[in-house]
Amino acid sequence: MRYDLIIFDNDGVLVDSEPIANRILAGHLTELGHPTTYEESLRDYMGGAMHRIHEAVLARSGRRLPDDFDELFHARVFAAFHRELEPVTGVAEVLEKLTADGVPYCVASSGSHERIRVTLRRTGLLDRFGAGHLFSSQDVGRGKPAPDLFLHAARERGVAPERCAVVEDSPLGVQAAVAAGMDVYGFTAMTAREKLAEAGATALFGRMAELPDLLLS
Repeated sequence: MRYDLIIFDNDGVLVDSEPIANRILAGHLTELGHPTTYEESLRDYMGGAMHRIHEAVLARSGRRLPDDFDELFHARVFAAFHRELEPVTGVAEVLEKLTADGVPYCVASSGSHERIRVTLRRTGLLDRFGAGHLFSSQDVGRGKPAPDLFLHAARERGVAPERCAVVEDSPLGVQAAVAAGMDVYGFTAMTAREKLAEAGATALFGRMAELPDLLLS
């Protein structure tokens, strides 16, 4: 293995949460008078932290979202996660192979620590990540596409950025990894290949079963 640390995004990479969360986000924004389609939610917010939603709505409409927006949105999303959420197909096998090969890995997500734990616990993946292996945009001042979160994860794990590989499924996440000086593997299950390529992905893959060979090659 040519990397000393594999950094996984969470939503859309480890857990199949993006369709659920963006469906609810689009509906919630529309209810509040900011008409948003599911496709627009994916395009504008997938991979970003919550502050990105607030900033975009304010810039477009001149109106701030309600103070309880985050709380209500997360309550709806978590309820749906408990009913519907599944792990990304094949990701458990990827983690098993990395563990067997002795390759360290961690999570660096735009989601809150609560969201990371809720989703990983619901999908049976939480036990695969030990203490100090979960990193959130809450830990840094700027979320993706800034490199801060990935650099923070690498620093906390004691690995130089150039020895890290990131697994991402959004252009924002790919941009953040590139800015951090890390190789980044773009998962195309939810995002068009050309968008991840334009963002600077090192390589692209459409099925988790393809990832180990890419990391080893």
